[in-house]
Amino acid sequence: MLRRKQLAESTVRSFERKLKDEETRLLRVIEAHEAERAGVRLAETSAERSPDPESAEGGSMAFEFEKELSVDRNSRDLLMQVRQALELIEEGKYGNCLSCARPIPVARLRVIPHTAICVACASRRR
Repeated sequence: MLRRKQLAESTVRSFERKLKDEETRLLRVIEAHEAERAGVRLAETSAERSPDPESAEGGSMAFEFEKELSVDRNSRDLLMQVRQALELIEEGKYGNCLSCARPIPVARLRVIPHTAICVACASRRR
């Protein structure tokens, strides 16, 4: 079995900084979505702000709400993956595929620093 050398400590620390920055960014995005939804809920409780769901305006609002929920779910999912990568760094396991245990190429980590699986294992999951 061909084994590649482990990531250099400086490389791991570089990815850790990127992941922490991404965690902060995602927390801000999620917080902004929560604040926006809270504002929308307050506005929708007023009778003049609640359009008929069968009207074009009501349908448009429903579409926008679903879109925002999708963005929120994606942000939360990505945050979970970023936090998992940070945990792997703490455990000294970052950069190794969770499925096959082989090292994940640095090129892949540069593109997706929160990834926990190699390309081969990711393609098998699809």
